[in-house]
Amino acid sequence: MNEGQVKVSRKESAAKRSVDVVVLTMNDRDEEFRTAMASVLAQQGVDLRVVIVGNGVEPDYIPEGAQSVALATNAGIPEGRNVGVKALAVDAAEFVLFFDNDAVLPDPHTLTQLIAEADRQPTAAYVQPRIADPSTGETLGRWVPRLRSGDARRSGVVTVMAEGIVLVRRADFDAAGGWPGHFFLFHEGVDLSWRLWDLGKVGWYAGGIEVHHPATNPARHGPFYRMIARNRVWVARRRLPAPLVPVYLAIWVVISLWRFRSSGNLSVWFKGFAEGLRGGQGERHPMSWRTVWRLTRAGRPPIV
Repeated sequence: MNEGQVKVSRKESAAKRSVDVVVLTMNDRDEEFRTAMASVLAQQGVDLRVVIVGNGVEPDYIPEGAQSVALATNAGIPEGRNVGVKALAVDAAEFVLFFDNDAVLPDPHTLTQLIAEADRQPTAAYVQPRIADPSTGETLGRWVPRLRSGDARRSGVVTVMAEGIVLVRRADFDAAGGWPGHFFLFHEGVDLSWRLWDLGKVGWYAGGIEVHHPATNPARHGPFYRMIARNRVWVARRRLPAPLVPVYLAIWVVISLWRFRSSGNLSVWFKGFAEGLRGGQGERHPMSWRTVWRLTRAGRPPIV
């Protein structure tokens, strides 16, 4: 099926809370993908639509009740998700769930639980569940979207997100302008979170709601070191007030030198950093100083 050609179906009646689910595939995780989709389609108590976006492929598995869009080329994760959201623009749901194709919702009431959390936090533009490895039960530090990540079960306000499994209010997502599609991979969640906060919203981490995702190393992706450096510069140049841009970048140079000192990839990281400095970040809409203060009060000033 070509981009824009979408099969339309609903799983539940319109009387229930509505959720549109966006899942990407490159036809490279057959068993995991089928398990992921089964867990989504098993959700109860919601009016559910699912779109599968083939990122550079025609999806080779489309379960009954799901929709599909095929992109001619791999547009990257954030743009692929934008395409999925646009495919469901007609009769759009109240919420959008962005869902990795190797994740699992272990309980058929996970979505209703996330919606209940959103109801209890009316200023939250997004709700982030606790992600755990299904084999070990481990929650990686990078999955807990706050600086103090030691207690993964502690709920609270957060200023960034783990993009792979997150429930977002559709109206807020649209108001923020969606994902930065040209980022391709990495840090798109920082950009989106900061824009949502700049709308006067917050993020909420629901530590008591568990979802599953294998604990993989993001450095397995070939362009990891280049893109995390390039996109870090882009985030700063797009979203920070001018005086904070050099502060943010200087801090992240120091942090990255420490983190990657033994990786053998620092030269690649610096090439990506230089690429970001040359431009390509897209439109510049810096957050207000009020938002800087709100983020700082929430425990994460936008320089770290």
